[in-house]
Amino acid sequence: MNAEQAINLVAEEMKAVETEMAKNLLSTIAMIPTVSRYLIASGGKRFRPILLLLCAHLGGYHGPRAVSLASTIEYIHTATLLHDDVVDRAFVRRGMASANSVWGDGASVLVGDFLFTKSFSLIVRDGNLRILEVVSGATTRMAEGEVMQLVKMGDPAITEKDYYYVVTNKTAVLISAACQMGGILGTAPPAEEKALADFGLNLGIAFQLMDDTLDYISAKETLGKAIGQDLNEGKITLPLIQALKVCSPAEKDRLRQIIQERDRREVDLEYVMKVVKDCGGIEYTIQAAENFIGKAKNSLLPFPPSREKDALLTLADYAIRRKW
Repeated sequence: MNAEQAINLVAEEMKAVETEMAKNLLSTIAMIPTVSRYLIASGGKRFRPILLLLCAHLGGYHGPRAVSLASTIEYIHTATLLHDDVVDRAFVRRGMASANSVWGDGASVLVGDFLFTKSFSLIVRDGNLRILEVVSGATTRMAEGEVMQLVKMGDPAITEKDYYYVVTNKTAVLISAACQMGGILGTAPPAEEKALADFGLNLGIAFQLMDDTLDYISAKETLGKAIGQDLNEGKITLPLIQALKVCSPAEKDRLRQIIQERDRREVDLEYVMKVVKDCGGIEYTIQAAENFIGKAKNSLLPFPPSREKDALLTLADYAIRRKW
């Protein structure tokens, strides 16, 4: 099974998810659906809703609630993107002008707030307190991850432990929640529900590790943002953290100076990318991602063979082989 075949298992439901998302964006305030649809329609992978649907199927659930809840997960993800671009002062998202660069920071923050609150109102309407508990816990941790990232912006002394805190809480917990919600819908026993949550958490960490690697090696056209944008925004990710550990004292001094500069020149970014590659930062991060994918796949061992299990294993492999 390849990634396309895995996604096709839930293709019809994903069409319903898109319809559900559009329906719930209705508002008398025209800016809300305008800004929301701009970002939602800009080509996101819908990774989280797909995982929720596959995990629900793995547990034996095929009803309409999965579609509604999958749309709420994508709303939450979209809300974080709107907020992230304001905090990061980013002007490109998925190869397009970011919402904040088109409508301004205020609109992006407030529409993001709308999507957050709308998602919770839909989850409350679903009526499952366990799902509400999982999502509220995840979004709390996401906020903590965002703040931690802000605190560590431009700090060359950031540690791997700090980095993994940000990655786990900012990115992985929502992917974990999506998988766990699928298990809850399928009335999975506690051990299997935890296994799905662990699968999503480790997959989410690996997914972000690869994103951070691609920032150093991908082409702008496929990544959808300028190469080196993370560093330009002050984010010190694992490839650079590893380079700082093993590079020469002279290289370390230069890297620290570049990291702490407000205005970085193109030649500075090129220097950082060369040192990161020469010092094995790329290979180190990819190996870490592969290790987390191994943990994710091991989490699915308790489940019997099925198309859904094969699809989840395929998507886990795809997360570290993708080029975007």
